[in-house]
Amino acid sequence: MAMKVTDIPAKRLENLKGVMPMELTENEKKKQFLMSYLQAKRDVERIELQLAELRLNKLTPSIAPDDGMPHASNISDLSEYAAKVDELERELLQRRYKRIRAFKKVQSAIEKMENEQEKTLLTYRYMVGLKWEAIAVKMGYSWQHIHKIHASALKKLKMR
Repeated sequence: MAMKVTDIPAKRLENLKGVMPMELTENEKKKQFLMSYLQAKRDVERIELQLAELRLNKLTPSIAPDDGMPHASNISDLSEYAAKVDELERELLQRRYKRIRAFKKVQSAIEKMENEQEKTLLTYRYMVGLKWEAIAVKMGYSWQHIHKIHASALKKLKMR
């Protein structure tokens, strides 16, 4: 009988990384897919912060104290500076759109499900990031019942 990743305690699993090849179960793959929503969302927020800072710096290049003239990080030509800032902005925007597409896939997969309880639970857990106890309280079910709904939802979830 093959050992599954879920049969190994988390602390021991961390020590075995790279030593023992492990294949993820279908449910674990689905959980990773669902968890990718919050990661993509955090990535988009980080990229948007970078874009905001970039745009602010683009509008206000640094002033050199020696001559009082605007300079952009040792680039004498401000148009070259603006072109480099635009290029970086385009790269960040491309990364942002890629992340948005990733979390739209998760959102779409959840919305395609028929059972409203399962959709609600998956939304709370993987899109909002609530803990199991908070989900149980919000939905008015016991912790055990929440896990039964979760197991059922994972079985029915289609990733593509």
